[in-house]
Amino acid sequence: MMSGDFGEFHDELRTVARELLGKAGDAAVEWKALAGAGWTGLEVAAEFDGAAATFTETAILLEEIGRAAARTPYPAVATTGIGALCLLEPNTRRDVVLRETVAGTARPVAVLAGNTVPAAGGETACAGTGGIVPTFELDQTGKATLLSGSAEFVLDAPSATVLLIPARAADGTLGVALADAGSAGLEITGQPVVDETRIFGKVTSWDMALAPESFVPFAPGVADPLRQLYDRAVLAVACDSLGLAAAMLDATIGYTRVREQFGRPIGSFQAVKHACADMLVELTIARQLVAAAVTATAAGTPDSGRSVSMAKSFTGEAAVRIAGGAVQLHGGIGYTWESGLHRYLKRATLDRALYGSPADHRHALARSYGNH
Repeated sequence: MMSGDFGEFHDELRTVARELLGKAGDAAVEWKALAGAGWTGLEVAAEFDGAAATFTETAILLEEIGRAAARTPYPAVATTGIGALCLLEPNTRRDVVLRETVAGTARPVAVLAGNTVPAAGGETACAGTGGIVPTFELDQTGKATLLSGSAEFVLDAPSATVLLIPARAADGTLGVALADAGSAGLEITGQPVVDETRIFGKVTSWDMALAPESFVPFAPGVADPLRQLYDRAVLAVACDSLGLAAAMLDATIGYTRVREQFGRPIGSFQAVKHACADMLVELTIARQLVAAAVTATAAGTPDSGRSVSMAKSFTGEAAVRIAGGAVQLHGGIGYTWESGLHRYLKRATLDRALYGSPADHRHALARSYGNH
């Protein structure tokens, strides 16, 4: 997932990320530590104190987070939160949130439901990812904007300080409502999942009043902004799956080298060698697909959505198989709570379903090619 020009920098970024995440262990990664390392400003423009990097660099961090099975809202903030803010028209409210995000004092999360996949096609189909896309309506006095709608399984909604809610104004303008968590009329209900390393919430609003400057339209010329956000969220999950799959293969190879049976390391047995080789083949294919999707997304190519769906559909399934194989090849210890392998298997299982199952994305791919 790196270009030749920035290969050395990417290697260093990966090393630093692995060290930082390793210090947290099973505990949640401190948000201040990530902000201090410059992660929160990676794709933000220099005028807002950001690094003006691309999704290629963000993808490296997302993969390392998956490798560590880390507890952090960074993937949601970096992919949908910052992604949404950077697609909006310049606005005082948006600019403040961007600067606060870079400084680490704000955690913006876009409200995209994690349990659905949009149909192939334009903006309207993609708007369905939120379950119900809230609609803005002006009241009779013209002094208030009311927001209503809901979305389920929004990644890291309970930990957000600002929710970025895709919405359409009464005149048809598509944009984002910036709502502070805890605002009157806004409710965030936790939704437990099998993966304890991440949190989700159902976001609901009932005629929530917003100041006029809190609704910010997408910038002119931005094509299918909701689709772009959705694809970023999908690709982030693929990067996560790739990282955890790599961690499971490394752990399995390391274990089979030292675990002995019948007086010899189990890694010397042909059946174990073949199982590890199969895992490596799947990981290699997944890495190539994710790299292609990251490159297409960073470059903004028109058909990047296809590459994203390819990466998600294959990597999601491969990660579950690799994590399951790791548990099996660790033998009895692999099934214990102390081994920690269950964390990766549960995370891989959630990744496979999050933002569309492999079957969903294969169907979307088939429809997209059928339309051409």
